[in-house]
Amino acid sequence: MDGTNFFTVTPMSQRLSLEAGKTAEGTITIINPNDSAEDLNYKAYVAPYGVVGEGYEADLTTDSKYNMIKDWITIENPTGTIEPNKTSEIKFKVKVPGNAPAGGQYAAIIITRNDDTKASENGVAVKDIFEMASLIYADVAGETVRKGEILSNEIPGFVANPPIVLSAQISNEGNIHENATIIIKATNFFTGDVIVEGDTEEHYYSEIIMPETTRYITREISEGLPLLGAVKVEQTIYYQGNSSTNEKTVIICPIWFLLLVVASIAAIVAAIVMIVRKHKKKAKWAE
Repeated sequence: MDGTNFFTVTPMSQRLSLEAGKTAEGTITIINPNDSAEDLNYKAYVAPYGVVGEGYEADLTTDSKYNMIKDWITIENPTGTIEPNKTSEIKFKVKVPGNAPAGGQYAAIIITRNDDTKASENGVAVKDIFEMASLIYADVAGETVRKGEILSNEIPGFVANPPIVLSAQISNEGNIHENATIIIKATNFFTGDVIVEGDTEEHYYSEIIMPETTRYITREISEGLPLLGAVKVEQTIYYQGNSSTNEKTVIICPIWFLLLVVASIAAIVAAIVMIVRKHKKKAKWAE
């Protein structure tokens, strides 16, 4: 697939505050990059948005009580053409029904190329397809339930090779999305050198926890780690007014080094056994 297939959508996600019986508006910008060789013919449509499993695999097909908003959204300009190095705004309206339930509502506005079938170099007809989604995280005013828990905050004690993988498991039993903040810090145990500063954007994470779900989150520390040594790692999670901090010294020891240590110990033990046997033989001859 060459570069002419690609375009950019911004924002990739947005949050809307809604009220039952009222209408809200929003926009999405499509960018046809300046290295594109042709006009971009696009079409836009609305899909339900949800997640599957603790790994949060995106689900753009299953209807639920949390994505009824897909039926409230109307796209004003669902098709159009954008020249190279130009942009276009997709405008949409959200007409919230008077009986809309309070809490979270989620949808995805999908942008796709709307090109006719083209002929490839070998003469075989192919369909030129490329899609991007802009996610809508909306909350409808009213009585919301905010209830959740930090279920786990894990740091390994030993790794054979980088990276160091940290994990967290967080539940949301309420009816609206919540944000969890995860801060990671790491220093070299022996030198005190800072490997990860928790206040940098790269290791200061904000994660959305969807209603009535449990999310399993992993993060990696990969750069600046010794190939052999010890690293002091700290992970702090802030969620719904609660916090959890785990601090652990992680030993980094490659398998080859472990095998070398084991072989060395075995060699030393074997040498000691041989020395002991020689001494015993000498003692017998001396009797």
